Amino acid sequence: MARRTNSSPTGGSPGPRNRTPQPLPRRRRTFGDFVKAFGALVALLVLLVGVPGALVAVVGWPLPHGTPSLDWLQQEITVGTFLHVLTVLVWLAWAQFAACVLVEMKAALSGVGLPNRVPGAGPSQLLARQLVAALLLVGAAAASFAPGLSQLGQGLEGSRHGSVAAARHTPGGLLGQQQERTAADAAAAVAEQADAASRAASRPDGGASARHGDTKYYRIQPPEGRHHDSLWEIAQRHLGDGRRYKEIYELNKDRTQPDGSKLSEASLIRPGWIMEMPGDAHGGELVEMPDAKPGIPEQVQQQIHDYAKTGDHRQADGEQGGGAGRQSGRNDQVDRDTGHFRVPQQRAGGDHGQERGRASAEEASADSHHGQGSHAASDGSGFGLPEALVGAPLLAAGLLGALGRRRRQALWQSALGAVGERRGTEPPVPTGSAADAQDALLVGADPEGVRLLDLSLRGLAAALAAESRPLPTVYAAWLGGNGDLHLQLAQPAGKPPAPWQLGQDQTFWMLARADAERYEETDTAAPYPGLVSLGTMDDSRLLLNLEAVPGIVSLSGSAADRAGVFASVAAELATNGWSDRMTITLVGFGEDLTPLAPNRLRHLDDVEALMETMEAETRQRRGALGAAGHDSVLTGRTGPAQHTRWAPHLVLLAAEPSSADALRLAELASDAARLGIGCLVGTESGELPGAAWEMEITGEGKLLAPLLGLELDAQMLPVAQQRAVVELFVEADPEGGPDGPNDSPPFLVDVSEQGRPAVYARLVGAYEIIGLETPEGERSPLLHEALALLLLHREGVHPRVLSSALWPRGVTDDVRDALVERLRGWLGDDPDGTPRLGTDATGRLTLAKSVVSDLDVLRSLYHEATQGKGVDSRVVRGRLLTDALVLVRGPLLADRPEGRYGWLTHEIIDARLPLLVADIGLALSAFHLEKGRAEKAIEALNASMNSAPTDERLWNELLRATHATGDEDEVKRLAADLVARSGARGLPPRTEALLDELLPTWRSGAAVG
Repeated sequence: MARRTNSSPTGGSPGPRNRTPQPLPRRRRTFGDFVKAFGALVALLVLLVGVPGALVAVVGWPLPHGTPSLDWLQQEITVGTFLHVLTVLVWLAWAQFAACVLVEMKAALSGVGLPNRVPGAGPSQLLARQLVAALLLVGAAAASFAPGLSQLGQGLEGSRHGSVAAARHTPGGLLGQQQERTAADAAAAVAEQADAASRAASRPDGGASARHGDTKYYRIQPPEGRHHDSLWEIAQRHLGDGRRYKEIYELNKDRTQPDGSKLSEASLIRPGWIMEMPGDAHGGELVEMPDAKPGIPEQVQQQIHDYAKTGDHRQADGEQGGGAGRQSGRNDQVDRDTGHFRVPQQRAGGDHGQERGRASAEEASADSHHGQGSHAASDGSGFGLPEALVGAPLLAAGLLGALGRRRRQALWQSALGAVGERRGTEPPVPTGSAADAQDALLVGADPEGVRLLDLSLRGLAAALAAESRPLPTVYAAWLGGNGDLHLQLAQPAGKPPAPWQLGQDQTFWMLARADAERYEETDTAAPYPGLVSLGTMDDSRLLLNLEAVPGIVSLSGSAADRAGVFASVAAELATNGWSDRMTITLVGFGEDLTPLAPNRLRHLDDVEALMETMEAETRQRRGALGAAGHDSVLTGRTGPAQHTRWAPHLVLLAAEPSSADALRLAELASDAARLGIGCLVGTESGELPGAAWEMEITGEGKLLAPLLGLELDAQMLPVAQQRAVVELFVEADPEGGPDGPNDSPPFLVDVSEQGRPAVYARLVGAYEIIGLETPEGERSPLLHEALALLLLHREGVHPRVLSSALWPRGVTDDVRDALVERLRGWLGDDPDGTPRLGTDATGRLTLAKSVVSDLDVLRSLYHEATQGKGVDSRVVRGRLLTDALVLVRGPLLADRPEGRYGWLTHEIIDARLPLLVADIGLALSAFHLEKGRAEKAIEALNASMNSAPTDERLWNELLRATHATGDEDEVKRLAADLVARSGARGLPPRTEALLDELLPTWRSGAAVG
């Protein structure tokens, strides 16, 4: 494989690097080769003729000459008997070896590729293969004197006429043993020399190669349910070594194909194209000449004749113009055709336009809150955040959503998991690098983009299923700067279902953002869960479908850079919002990413463990697909079988495997795309045997794949950000122990008469501000929203987080800074002259203690009642709890205007507030039950249920309080209500146990109901 070279217009830092595959050098035969061939011939004669001759001469016939009797079985075993038994075993071994020689010789002469295995003859067949391969050296020498001898076994008719290949997709198996590879390479090299000699002898002019008469051709046909052929697979099947794909590429590059296009990248071949093959290519799908033959369409014959002429023309041009001219032609073609992946054309006048994220001062106050989540505002001094997270909107949205779910789970488990104690409703506040990472996630996340992507893909799958059409194989998805979604298909799949449209050509399906917003939720399985962001190019974000890659994807570069790409891919796959179930296997990762998604991510210790897992799963999936009657996992995700889901398994091997392991993995991955298995493998050198697609990450953050036409600004997650993100998840882990949620709020206020605040905001219920005049003009909603965000984050808000919350489409620094100054002026100063809106040491905006919300008071009252003065005074505890419950007037920001406060979707206040209200109701109920006031307890519990109607603790306590009144009919009514609410899921175990204790007959009543 050719090495990469750096090219930079300035001669400084390396720029994008392109590779041009070079043909493999032809191996010249030496005297030693002929000695080896002669030795192989002697060895074969000795083993095939000498061994049986010696057995006949020395031992004779070892078996009895007649039918043995029972007396024969009772005779004493002599040395002669023992020798006869050994002779029989030697005869059997000889027969097996002779069969191996016949099989190997037939395969070598007929050109069928890898021969069949003789049962139980592993070492014997390997020895036979090596001897036959060495013996071919004699055939190579003979071919130099007798042109055409190398084609023995292909038939006389095949030497003059042939049929054009229908490219039947049969993935070539990579040899698992180094000895087998060596033997196959030797045989291919010998045959190659034989073909070269025969063509040289047939040249009438002694120099110009005759393109017609001895050239073999291969015609690519549509896969028809299979995956696309590749030059690697063609070389594997017909040359015996996939690495010889470069020779096919060199023979056909820059030559005009029947559809008018040209082969400019080794990774891009299309159905209908014709490939000239090296002379030693073998197999029934190849022909020697494009002459007429029954069964071959005349149009195809003409195409091959025309293509053969382009070969003559290209060679002549090359001889006249030299290598420089050919290289120039290749560069021109690369400029015209970007290769396998092409940035889709952007629609003019998109829904949001190219200037999103740049709201001016005049329009900022009225800016819409439906955007791309690409907050393009530049960084102000001191406002730096980890750009790796800020610039990854889909990854950030996935991480933020998963973190919110983890924190909600922690809160509920904290509240429901402890018996007789309350562990609290306040999650730990991140600090340091974890706080910066959380802010970066808030700034960069594009949850709306993730939602639309998910709806669009599922909507497409549902529409295709309704039309009884299969899902097309998708290699990549592009998210355009205007919000449009482009799917790049592996092959044309006809007209897409509305509202999808054909894109720039038949291999692109496009969905406008406005059409995506009309989609509604559907129960269809996620069709392409293996899509993952790799980076951006020309304002478009590329998501590669790892699940659909026809083999291994290799990633080269430094260890640190590779680790950043691998971590980004793993984190996004583990937390994305456009997939259902998934297994992600990580091998060779320095950082443990399991806390991000314990149910999806798993780490394996080494490559050997991975091989065992892959082999077992490959067999299982093949069997499952066959039993279900599906061609691939895609057909199992639509139609009647869609609920089987067919979850993908994506393997990320960060450590470079050995050559033998890489070939084993490539063999397993040859059919992986059909099975829903994807492999991304790291390599230090870039030379990974068996890789179907090759990529490189540079020190400048560029992801390059010249053969795929890609040069991306890579999406990465460096080690420092990996650790910070993992820390966020670990702190939110409900099993984390004492560092989980607690009862101490981050901000306590003075709840006495002397603690009246200067500014008081009511957030629980309708939004209302006391102590400030209402701002005039259109800026009032923005100022109110900014104040609410600051009140819910007493620890401080990063300026970039504030701007991204108020302007999801992005905003310039001057607009943000103007709003902050306007907010500071609106809040005013404390009597000592201190501004009520300040900035802490980290640059975050903070509110003074004189600015208070009812949520702050609610937390403080509960804390004071249960951990402060209320602990020692029953009267004080009752008063504080009653005052707290009175503050609950409804849900948070009940009357917020539509289209604003979208940042609340990132918060967990919707889970924290009901739990806090439930805790207050439970504490007040216990306070009343201590004195036997069951009616008061029921009143407190009912008031709490207005805000927390699904809290199991409130219902259980309500059962106890109602039972304490002695009204059994009311207990029965309450039990029936609980059973009705529980539905098919049934009652929680604790509630069932409580009903068994308080109302033993409740089950019979539920059954009757």
